[in-house]
Amino acid sequence: MSKEDKKSLEVGRAVMRAEAAAIEASAGRLGGKFEAAVGILQGAPSKVVVCGIGKSGHIGSKLAATLSSSGTPAVFLHAAEAIHGDLGLYQSGDPTILLSKSGSTEELLKLLPFFRKQASPIIAIVGNIESPIAAAADVVLDASVEREADPLNLMPTSSSTVSLALGDALASALVKARGFTAEEFAGFHPGGQLGRNLLLTVGDVMHPLERVARMPETATVREVVIEMSRCALGAACMIDSKNLLLGLLTDGDIRRLLTSEEIDLGAAVDAYMTREPLTIHKKMTLGEAVRLMETRSSQISVLPVVEAETGVLQGLFRLHDAYQPNFS
Repeated sequence: MSKEDKKSLEVGRAVMRAEAAAIEASAGRLGGKFEAAVGILQGAPSKVVVCGIGKSGHIGSKLAATLSSSGTPAVFLHAAEAIHGDLGLYQSGDPTILLSKSGSTEELLKLLPFFRKQASPIIAIVGNIESPIAAAADVVLDASVEREADPLNLMPTSSSTVSLALGDALASALVKARGFTAEEFAGFHPGGQLGRNLLLTVGDVMHPLERVARMPETATVREVVIEMSRCALGAACMIDSKNLLLGLLTDGDIRRLLTSEEIDLGAAVDAYMTREPLTIHKKMTLGEAVRLMETRSSQISVLPVVEAETGVLQGLFRLHDAYQPNFS
């Protein structure tokens, strides 16, 4: 590693540690005002408005999105646009979260009379608790930092990170206060993997029994491989006459056996299959199935789906199916 690379690494680590320390210090300052802020937001009659400009505006936009996705309707209001017509989004009593590092942002100060006219409770997340915005707020959350994390002590680094963390803390406290559930969270994310993992079950995406390679345990390895190639799902299930699962042979098993030259293609498959393989059930969510397959010392890419009570084979589930709809 060159001296220049080493210096860059040292700067990177120093910045991250400084920001972590700033968050820790901010967490230590939380108290009754934080609880009051949560109470105001929980009592919002229609929505929460988050307002800022510049880097604070970017943090505010993220906060509004986080609130909306976790059960608290919220919108972001750009302070400069607000004074040119966007204030029409307000309804009486909408709580407003103002973000400002200095606490004296001109655009926000111009909006204070309007907020009061709308009976809008003001929560200020500011870096200066002695500032004009802090003085006008109903609740002030201290986002001050000893210094910024960048070498110049100029860039919004520690200060923006602390504001972001305070916003996440508010959103998370509201999730707890509202009793917001994972199922409700999924309802707001139907198009993403988060929602897919929570809303869909293994039964929704698995490959049904008629498309799965199924053979008796007396079949030869060659016969099983041919059937696996025909069905092309990466595995074959060995079953008895009542479709009770007896064992599993995967593409990976075949490759490992061929590499070790320990396979006789004419032998019965029961000598090579995995007996009592790990299985899953149709009612498991995709998230549960993925965790079962991925949080292991060796990842599993395919699992038989069986009836929980009887062990009767019902289909096959591939890890790939959790991330891509099954249109077969």
